[in-house]
Amino acid sequence: MPVRLVDLTVDDIDTWLAPALDIYVAAMGYPRGTQAHRAPLWTDHTRRPGWQAVGAVETDTVDGSDRLVAIGYGYRGAPDQWWNQQLCAGLRLAGFTAPQITEITRDYFELTELHVDPARQGAGLGQRVLVRLLRDRLESSVLLSTPEVARDDNRAWRLYRRLGFDDLLRHFSFTGDPRPFAVLGRRLPMRADH
Repeated sequence: MPVRLVDLTVDDIDTWLAPALDIYVAAMGYPRGTQAHRAPLWTDHTRRPGWQAVGAVETDTVDGSDRLVAIGYGYRGAPDQWWNQQLCAGLRLAGFTAPQITEITRDYFELTELHVDPARQGAGLGQRVLVRLLRDRLESSVLLSTPEVARDDNRAWRLYRRLGFDDLLRHFSFTGDPRPFAVLGRRLPMRADH
C-alpha cells in the first residue's frame, strides 16, 4: 500500500496521538495500557519550543482510508527539561568537562521518539521519517537516547549508524528506568541524500 509522509500538527493531535502511541507500545514491546501513561507526556511535549512531528501514513487501496504506520517527533533541548538534566548529569559522570557539556547541550534538537509499526519495519520508513524531521532544523546538532542492544544490532541502531550518529554516552541509566541506554548525536544539517 502507498505510504506518504505528513507533518503532524498540534491541532490534529486528537487524530494521530492514539495510533502513534499504539505504534510506540508495539515497537518498544511495552505492555498494553502504557499508552494511557504516556499520552499526557506526549501532549505536554507539543508545547515545547521547536516541537515538530512527522508521520508515515499508509493509504488502503481498497477503501482509501489512512493509517499511521510510523511516527517521529522532537523539540529544541533546553536546561529546564528532564532529559537535558539527565544528559548533563550523565556527561559529568562520564568525565566531560563543564565547557564540553555546555557545547554539547547549547543548541540541539532532541529526537524524543521515532517508531515504526513492527509490521512495517525494514522498509526504510524510519529513515524517511527521520530525514524529513531533521531536514530543516536550525539547531547545530540532534541528540537521542536509545536502549542498549548487544553489538548495537537492531534496526534502530543500524539506522542511527547509517545516518552518522556517534556515541556520547553508553550504558547510561536514566532516573526511574534501570535499563541501560546510549545517548547518540550528530551534527546538523542532515543532507537530503540520506
